[in-house]
Amino acid sequence: MESKYVPAQVKKELQAFADKEKARQLRGFFKTRKGEYAEGDKFLGVIVPKQRAIAKKYYNDITLGGITLLLKSVYHEIRMTALLMLVNKMEKTKDAKKREAIVGCFMKNIDAINNWDLVDLAAPNILGGYLFDKDKTLLYEFAASDNLWKQRISILSTFYFIKHNHFDDTLAICEMLMDNAHDLIQKSIGWMLREVGKRDIDKEREFLDKYAATMPRISLRYALEHFDEKEKEHYMEMENAAPYL
Repeated sequence: MESKYVPAQVKKELQAFADKEKARQLRGFFKTRKGEYAEGDKFLGVIVPKQRAIAKKYYNDITLGGITLLLKSVYHEIRMTALLMLVNKMEKTKDAKKREAIVGCFMKNIDAINNWDLVDLAAPNILGGYLFDKDKTLLYEFAASDNLWKQRISILSTFYFIKHNHFDDTLAICEMLMDNAHDLIQKSIGWMLREVGKRDIDKEREFLDKYAATMPRISLRYALEHFDEKEKEHYMEMENAAPYL
C-alpha cells in the first residue's frame, strides 16, 4: 500500500471499532468536562489492543507527514495510534537521521500529546530514548514551564534513563516539580521514585530521607508502594510530623 493512503486507512479501521458507550466512559475517565485537565477531548471508544494492532500493521508504511495528519485529529484514539506508530518507528531504527526526524515530528506536534496516557506512551520511548546520551536541558525547561503536559513529559522521559540505571536527572526533576499541586504531577513523581527504588533502593531512601517530611502525600504514597510495612510507617511518620502545607 502506498504511504499516502495510510492515514485515511488508519482512520477508517479505527472508526470501524468505535463504541459509543465505551467513548462515554472514556470521556469521564480522562477528565474531559469543562475545567478538567482534558477538557473537550473526544473519543471513538476503541480499546488500546485494537489501536496497537492497527499501529503495528501500518507503522512501516506511513510517513512522518502521515503521522502528523493523524496527530491533528480531534479523536484521542487516532492521536494515540499515531503515537504508537511513532514509537514503533523509533524502536525499529538505529539510524541517527531517522531518529532525529522522529523526535522532530514529536516536538512539532507536542500540543497533540495532551493527556497522561499519550505522554506516558510517547515521552519515555521517543524523547527519553533520544536524549539518553545527549544534552538534557530541554527536559529541565519543560519541568520549569507552566504547561502540565510538558511537565509530565519532563519526568516521564526519564523513565527511559531509569531503565538504563541512570537516576540523576529523574531525581533532579522530581526536586524541581516537588511543589507542583497537580495530582498528575504528584503521582508521576512518586511513580518515578518507586522505579528508581526498584533498581537502587539506597538512592530512593536518600531522596526520601531528605524530602519525605515535605513532599506531597500522593507522591510519598506512590513512592513507598514497594517498601515493607515498617519502612512505610517510618516515612509516613516523617510526613505526618511535618507541618502540612
